Amino acid sequence: MEEQNLKTLPKYSLWEITLYYLKLGTWGFGGPVALVGYMQRDLVENKGWLTEEEYKEGLALAQLAPGPLAAQLGIYIGFVHYGLIGATLTGLAFVLPSFFMVVLLGMAYQLYGGLAWMQAVFYGVGAAVIGIIGMSAYKLTIKSISKFELPAMKAKWLLWLFYIAGIIITVITQKEEILLFIACGIGYMLIKEPPPWLKKPAVLPVTLLVGTGFWHYDGKKLEEMGWFFLKAGTFVFGSGLAIVPFLHGGVVNQFGWLNEHQFVDSVAVAMVTPGPVVITVGFIGYLVAGFPGACVAALATFLPCYLFTVALAPSFKKIAKNASIKAFVDGITATVIGALVGSVIIIGLRSIIDIPTALIAIVAILALIYINKMQESYIIGLAAVIGIAIKFL
Repeated sequence: MEEQNLKTLPKYSLWEITLYYLKLGTWGFGGPVALVGYMQRDLVENKGWLTEEEYKEGLALAQLAPGPLAAQLGIYIGFVHYGLIGATLTGLAFVLPSFFMVVLLGMAYQLYGGLAWMQAVFYGVGAAVIGIIGMSAYKLTIKSISKFELPAMKAKWLLWLFYIAGIIITVITQKEEILLFIACGIGYMLIKEPPPWLKKPAVLPVTLLVGTGFWHYDGKKLEEMGWFFLKAGTFVFGSGLAIVPFLHGGVVNQFGWLNEHQFVDSVAVAMVTPGPVVITVGFIGYLVAGFPGACVAALATFLPCYLFTVALAPSFKKIAKNASIKAFVDGITATVIGALVGSVIIIGLRSIIDIPTALIAIVAILALIYINKMQESYIIGLAAVIGIAIKFL
């Protein structure tokens, strides 16, 4: 049955699906949830290129495997009818437009970042980003763990324990512990759905412009970046913003490649560009080691999700039904979201520096709650205008 699904005659050409993802990567604003929604609307409802079942299988795989949700779903959809070449072309078409945009923004940031008007822009934008990430953390919490209701929290008490542990350990250590994520995933799996192989001896499975620093890099630093971003792409599950605490712990605290304000600006840049939010790694890579750094950071981050997707797609129906794997992912996800909340607390304490920035962050949260279909890019743009107005008027 799996074989038949993947070999169903496509209603579209390889060129058509690649062009679709090129357009989505160029104009698709709104973050992972919006991008996933666009794919369902366009490819299932409007064009009829995919069945509802094929789409849901891809979404399930994207949620179970590490890496950015929207990019994984795009890679899977490319794989459904066109195999490895389809997965490669759709993945590249989806990611490359926003990658080139953040590189151009990185060049501008290097040139103008010290100017008063640029500082004023990011004064407002940085505060808005804290509000947006905070709201995202809340939505991820109620979606992935449970609502803030006593019966639901009692039923998911262990996931809430992992979530709180993620917050506390992140705030105390000011970095994200991969071993904690893995331990919580394994712990939840062993308690909820111990795999059959535990009952018998077995081996555990394993898994260009002058002044912009365009070509300025250090070989050792590129190697460090490659390993760090490879870990980021391998161990972070779910929404694009789930990668923020991991990046913050390494980029700011562990390696000191960026300071706090530069990191918040990097997240802001990812939010005002289309495509996957995780493309912030390209901007970070550019600031650290020019264009080579941007390439290494982006490639290392997106490579794991590509490999996981093309490796799991052919046999995914069996994997998706494995309760032990689902429990493992649930345990990791709860801890990662807790780490995201902890990271919001740390970054917020350093970025909310006065009453105006506090108000901007609060207004950003309220706008996302009360204004229907409000996109983060609009909030970022308005915050930039407010920042300029506060500093110059």
